Amino acid sequence: MIQNNNPVVFGDKQISISEVCQLARQQRTAALSTQDVFVNKVQAGVDFLDDLLKNDGVIYGVTTGYGDSVTVSIPSHLVEKLPYQLTRFHGCGLGAHFDNQEARAIIVSRLASLSRGMSGVSYELLSLLTSLLEHDILPLIPEEGSVGASGDLTPLSYLAAVLIGERQVRYKGQVMDTLTAFEQAGLTPITLRPKEGLALMNGTAVMTAIACLNWQRAQYLCDLSTRITAMVSVAMQGNAFHFDEALHAVKPHQGQVLCAERLRSDLNSDLPPSNSDRLQDRYSLRCAPHVIGVLQDTLDWAKGVIEIELNSANDNPIIDGENRRVLHGGHFYGGHIAMVMDSLKTAVANVADLLDRQLAQLCDYKFNNGLPYNLSGAPADVLPINHGFKAVQIGVSSWTAEALKNTMPASVFSRSTESHNQDKVSMGTISSRDCRRVLALSEQVAIACLYAATQAIELRINAQQLSKQSLTPALLNTIDDVRAVSPFLSEDRPLETELRNGLRALANNSWTFY
Repeated sequence: MIQNNNPVVFGDKQISISEVCQLARQQRTAALSTQDVFVNKVQAGVDFLDDLLKNDGVIYGVTTGYGDSVTVSIPSHLVEKLPYQLTRFHGCGLGAHFDNQEARAIIVSRLASLSRGMSGVSYELLSLLTSLLEHDILPLIPEEGSVGASGDLTPLSYLAAVLIGERQVRYKGQVMDTLTAFEQAGLTPITLRPKEGLALMNGTAVMTAIACLNWQRAQYLCDLSTRITAMVSVAMQGNAFHFDEALHAVKPHQGQVLCAERLRSDLNSDLPPSNSDRLQDRYSLRCAPHVIGVLQDTLDWAKGVIEIELNSANDNPIIDGENRRVLHGGHFYGGHIAMVMDSLKTAVANVADLLDRQLAQLCDYKFNNGLPYNLSGAPADVLPINHGFKAVQIGVSSWTAEALKNTMPASVFSRSTESHNQDKVSMGTISSRDCRRVLALSEQVAIACLYAATQAIELRINAQQLSKQSLTPALLNTIDDVRAVSPFLSEDRPLETELRNGLRALANNSWTFY
């Protein structure tokens, strides 16, 4: 665990995707603002709600039932019990549980929203959320059960339940009852105020948290895919002029231009002449900036959308304590995250498909400009029984196909729920989870293609068709990174462990590309 002395302070400023990911990875700590302007804003919302209750004001989810039960008036003696009922009847999630990084990101995302001071929650509640991060007490949250409006009700009920000392958490490497973890950490559950159960649950924190983590993974994959393309171009003896600055200046999509610029940088060396037999490389090389550029431009657009959602008050109703207003609306609707995640997973899968086509060229002796069949590095006496990257290429084809299959947009599958009160929902959480799956498959494609491209370059060097000195430092560094976890494939061996080691390096952002 690496924690620096620069905490992320909630309540003073906007929170970024980068900060969410740093907190999720325990690279930074969280703190709650103690500035008077923030503390007073939070307290104003609490005081306003108290005054409304004293004066028999009608507040959705406080003096009324939830959802279609909005017409049900809650007797005054039951108002304090109502938020507890909300947390409990939503405790029906199923499926796998979000992992530790994801659970931290979910806490961070909810804390960022509630720290806008527009949800009527107490400073005490915000402090306990911060303490969960400080002590790394992580709610055990099932992944399945949210339709993305009214927010992530069911998964967020597990976070709300932990704050009142119920259900289970991960703490010090073990799953245990929340009260046990709190006793060990010296924490005390809170008593939910009338609006606080709804404020905790009625928002987009789960889908937004997973979107933040997905965004960072996709950006890293985008960079890696550009580096792989450069290496494949070298290995295929491709035409570097496909990435010419003047060429891309006449179709100046920013992501495409950036990808071409990076490829020029990677190939800025004394390479042998281009393959004279083929004036134009196949599309998976020639059009790589156009494919990877779409992903980069999607990331640039997605960043702004995700960070707006992250820093929004996205529950209902909004409590404007300073102007003493209750604003009823639908800010729990996760449509923006749903659209971003559906778009991002499509762009990611397209890059996986690009890499799959590059690998197919490398492995096929009919198209790879003289490289050994399936990139085998076996000596001549055992070459007939060695198959190099044959099975890896089959695996890449499988992972690519599954990634492409999962690009069906979840956002179009709105379902009418809860007696037709929630009759148009976002499916944002499913979109985020789908995008995460596409990323995992695409990372598998990328690490396999990276290994193959490294093998192909070394085969050229061994055959004296390429000198190591002609490669740029960037490519040489990547080759060294790969060889630290996966040696040159001379004779066939199982590659699963080496592929998994590479995936761990990607998960830890261990390698630098640009």
